Amino acid sequence: MIVLGLTGSIGLGKSTTAKMFAEAGVPVHDSDEAVHRLYSGVAAPLVEAAFPGTVVDGVVDRAKLGARVLGDAAALKRLEAIIHPLVRADADAFLARHRTAGESIAVLDIPLLFETGGRGRVDKVVVVTAPAEVQRQRVLARPGMTEEKLAAILAKQVPDEEKRRLADFIIDTGQGLEAARAEVDAIIDELRGQRGS
Repeated sequence: MIVLGLTGSIGLGKSTTAKMFAEAGVPVHDSDEAVHRLYSGVAAPLVEAAFPGTVVDGVVDRAKLGARVLGDAAALKRLEAIIHPLVRADADAFLARHRTAGESIAVLDIPLLFETGGRGRVDKVVVVTAPAEVQRQRVLARPGMTEEKLAAILAKQVPDEEKRRLADFIIDTGQGLEAARAEVDAIIDELRGQRGS
């Protein structure tokens, strides 16, 4: 089974692209969704122990947790030390299930693939990109987003240009949904051809 890592900076269309892979029948593990699930399950007591008062009714309150770690590199590092291994284990279980089921391709949707050293966990990398102005417009249209927040997020991410340089495949969502879907289909066809499926 070919494990495809899907990544891209904020606002570039990674989630939409992940849905396209899923709609094409490729299993997709969404790391962000896994975090949400873990925050209402196994991670909640661990987060509460590290950040008292951030869990309400057995579920991590993301706003409270965000307030505790935003701008505090040491706190963020503690949180990542809790969450990243849990997400990795969740992804590993996902891959094992789909490998056993005989899938030829599976996607790991990992927003911070390069930033977290995840390149070694995948066979090929797809980077989702778009022009910087398109990215800016998309992100600033989100509720509560500001130029300052966007700048802070981008400062913590590998630049889009560098991600594209490291990619095996690039999907430009700035060209529209149909063009992106065609690129997804072409990647799937190429990878299935490599597997002889």
